[in-house]
Parts: sequence; structure tokens; C-alpha cells
Amino acid sequence: MTDPRPDADPTTSTADRPGPAGIDPRGPRFGAALTAVLLVVVLLLGMTPAATAVLALVVASFALGVARGVGGTWQGWVFRRFVRPRLAAPTELEDPRPPRFAQLVGLVVTGVGLLLGLLGVEAAVPISAAIALVAAFLNAAFGLCLGCEMYLLGLRLRAAR
Repeated sequence: MTDPRPDADPTTSTADRPGPAGIDPRGPRFGAALTAVLLVVVLLLGMTPAATAVLALVVASFALGVARGVGGTWQGWVFRRFVRPRLAAPTELEDPRPPRFAQLVGLVVTGVGLLLGLLGVEAAVPISAAIALVAAFLNAAFGLCLGCEMYLLGLRLRAAR
């Protein structure tokens, strides 16, 4: 996804742009791939306490993403430490706000599933994992971040008022 700000120019440094510094767009996609793997594990474990525990890890990961941004998650650390040094520099940077909002959407979806699962609604765990898996897979495989698109839609709706 490109920077949604009208003044964004990928040829300028992030220090020249207003707003938060840009992030490597491959980082959130890599994080989404790791999240998708965990969500597949939740689905494979079925309605078990182990599935609930893995979903709790996903919820905690999303909470970190909301609090610290996608670079502040364990997935962001793995990307920076092991993947990013092996890649060429990104051709453009991404505004970190849409991916952070996407982390909030993931937190809500998986958090509700975890809470309901802990309250005895066992089916909520795999259902919330399946919903989150669709979004994580679309981001990891195709670069389509549903939460980011929701964020941008919200900006457009606010600007239209």
C-alpha cells in the first residue's frame, strides 16, 4: 500500500514528510504471514485449551501492535533481525497508521473470540481465528490489508463531511 497522504513523495526522505516516519511495507506482510501460521494452528487444534492458548498469543501480538505499532511486535523484531538485512531497500515507505489500525481490528476480532472462548463459547475460538486468518492471508499473500483499507475508508468518509 502506498502512503495515503497527498504530500507523500517516495523520493523524499521520511524526515522531510509531516506525520510519522514510514515503514517498510514488507514488514507488516511478513508479520501477517507469521500470524496466519498461528491462526492455522488454532484451527488445527480445534476446540481445545491449546487452541485457546495459541489464540491468546495472537491476541497479545495484536495488542503489542496496537500499543507500539507493527514494528514493535515480535513479528516486527523477527523481520528486522532476520529478514530485512537480506533484502534490498524498499522502493517506497508506508504510513504506519493504517497497519496499526489493522492491528486494532485484529485485536478486536481475536479478542472477542478469546473472551467468548474463556466464557465457555468454545466455537468462538475457531470462528474468530478463521475470520482473522482470512485477513492475515490476504495481507501476506496479496498485500491486501483489510484493516488498512478500513482505515483509509474512514479517512475518506471523514474528509467528505
